[in-house]
Amino acid sequence: QVQLVESGGGLVQAGGSLKLSCAASGRTFSTDAVAWFRQAPGKERDFVAALSWLAGSAFYADSVKGRFTISRDNAKNMVYLQMNSLKPEDTAVYYCAARPTINVSYKIPNQYDYWGQGTQVTVSS
Repeated sequence: QVQLVESGGGLVQAGGSLKLSCAASGRTFSTDAVAWFRQAPGKERDFVAALSWLAGSAFYADSVKGRFTISRDNAKNMVYLQMNSLKPEDTAVYYCAARPTINVSYKIPNQYDYWGQGTQVTVSS
């Protein structure tokens, strides 16, 4: 089992930045693929970014490309999401997720085995 705990959410003005953190514990060596999703009220959970450590590849939703960066520190068992140039439409609960390997379905939430509890990000205009 793998446990994930997000932190770093909060209230920020449009144009500002936030860095989300996801602390992993348990069998973390079994999770090469890590990802961030977000869910706004009344909407489905959407893909934001994914990272495969072994493949050395990162993937981003078009809506965040160039503004968000996903990274991972294996020594600390941490996953990060640096969010810059934030927009009001980025407001959502952000979730960290993990699975053993990356696959072509990396944008689909039910492909991930482990989830955190979420952290709220609110961007004011």
